[in-house]
Amino acid sequence: MLTRDDSADVIVVGAGVVGAASAYYAARSGLRVTVLDRGPVAGGTTGAGEGNLLVSDKEPGPELELALLSTLMWRELAEELPPGIEYEPKGGLVVASDATRMAALRDFAAGQEKAGITAEEVPADRLHDLEPHLATGLAGGFHYPQDAQVMPALAAAHLLRGGGDRVRLRLGTEVTGLLTGASGEVRGVRTATGPIHAPYVVNAAGTWGGELARLAGVDLPVLPRRGFVLVTEPLPRVVRHKVYAADYVADVASGSAALQTSAVVEGTPAGPVLIGASRERVGFDRTLSVEVLRRLAAQATALFPVLATVRAIRTYPGFRPYLPDHLPAIGPDPRVPGLLHACGHEGAGIGLAPATGLIVAESLVGGEVPLDIHPFRPERFDSTA
Repeated sequence: MLTRDDSADVIVVGAGVVGAASAYYAARSGLRVTVLDRGPVAGGTTGAGEGNLLVSDKEPGPELELALLSTLMWRELAEELPPGIEYEPKGGLVVASDATRMAALRDFAAGQEKAGITAEEVPADRLHDLEPHLATGLAGGFHYPQDAQVMPALAAAHLLRGGGDRVRLRLGTEVTGLLTGASGEVRGVRTATGPIHAPYVVNAAGTWGGELARLAGVDLPVLPRRGFVLVTEPLPRVVRHKVYAADYVADVASGSAALQTSAVVEGTPAGPVLIGASRERVGFDRTLSVEVLRRLAAQATALFPVLATVRAIRTYPGFRPYLPDHLPAIGPDPRVPGLLHACGHEGAGIGLAPATGLIVAESLVGGEVPLDIHPFRPERFDSTA
């Protein structure tokens, strides 16, 4: 006879923010959820993230639709979850260094506004009204009041806790295989400490989502894309918004494996300033890159000269779960009945987590998903599907 400890309605693999949101909304739908992770809560990409909840960096299309829904849902979660998630609707400011980049920003913002984004042009002589410490000589920028921020690790932890007694968390538990029935349907997972039975398994394994997919016998080409973050000593609020250079948008959309850096600077409620962002595909190599840190520091101080005399007290790498078309895989996998995916969000997983979790939950209970999920179908990379 199966006990509650070795059975559930659904197993979520991954205790990052996407897995936590999937568990939260599944529990709210009345399901018993077991969340497994071979490490701690937020031990992967989530714990290395800056907590960005962005619409400003997304062009019109399915990812932006997902981001707009998630933006509304994060506001609701900020009311439902403890204030420790540090939800801060501070807005974003994208700046251009010259007239050519400003014209490109203007065109980009015009397309976004048609898709429901609020983008307010800021002329050069008004930038310092928003950011008094910003460098002089910039050509202008755009203010995005819908951008926000959370503390990602605490957000994941509180989402898991918010599921109440319907969510059971098992950390330090690695999935070694999937249990399947006679027709190949999911029956649960194998772990080193024994099987756990459930009719559904959600792949929220982040950068390792491709590995879990392979255990299920399907292909999902998730690759790690490394990035570094510099953290300064605690400061008074010298950076009010999330501020980044126009080049960041192009870097996010690029598929290049080569190193790319573009200044992203933001303050936090606790005081330290976070400085990013870099992107490169080097596998899971965690080696500290002095070249990346040098570039980030130089670009950040070019935007905010006041940071030139500030100490960077630490740095850390993270790996974004990258899929070739820059869209996550969300929803049921028709190749393996009972398997659902919620991974491949690259650097946007924290921002897109609520809508992703809701889609997973509605798919599990046969409800109505909140938007068209066809662009996110997991089997889209399979030439035989």
